Amino acid sequence: MTWLVIRVRSDVGVERSIKETMHMLNLTRVNHAVLIPENDQYRGMLQKAKDYITWGEVSEDTINTLLSERGRMSGDKPVTDEVVADNSEFSNIGALAKAIASGDATVKNVEGMKRVFRLHPPRGAKGWGGIKRSFRVGGALGPRGDEIEALAARMI
Repeated sequence: MTWLVIRVRSDVGVERSIKETMHMLNLTRVNHAVLIPENDQYRGMLQKAKDYITWGEVSEDTINTLLSERGRMSGDKPVTDEVVADNSEFSNIGALAKAIASGDATVKNVEGMKRVFRLHPPRGAKGWGGIKRSFRVGGALGPRGDEIEALAARMI
């Protein structure tokens, strides 16, 4: 499985170790997102930065949409099927999304592709729903499970 991790809050006044953890996750700005494989090392990093990010398991369809709509190559060129076929072993974006969703590949498998997806702030009346509270109590922070897909759809 693969997690979609989105940065919710700024790191002004944050403890240095948490800042470093967010930089290791390549989450350098608010509304940036990354796709990471589900393992114990990343789980610990997510727990460390849980008060500044939100995450959840993401499906193949959402990964496909994220790659085609917000994926960028070096030089800020969009990711297309031709680019994926030329720079990786995958034939198109759909095949890459399927491999990422199953955990067999990562974004790093496409040479020259940026690992960070720059997203729009959440659209709709609810917005984030509060950036200082956990998702479980109506806020935006911490683990979301499958609900990350609804947030990602509002941000793409």
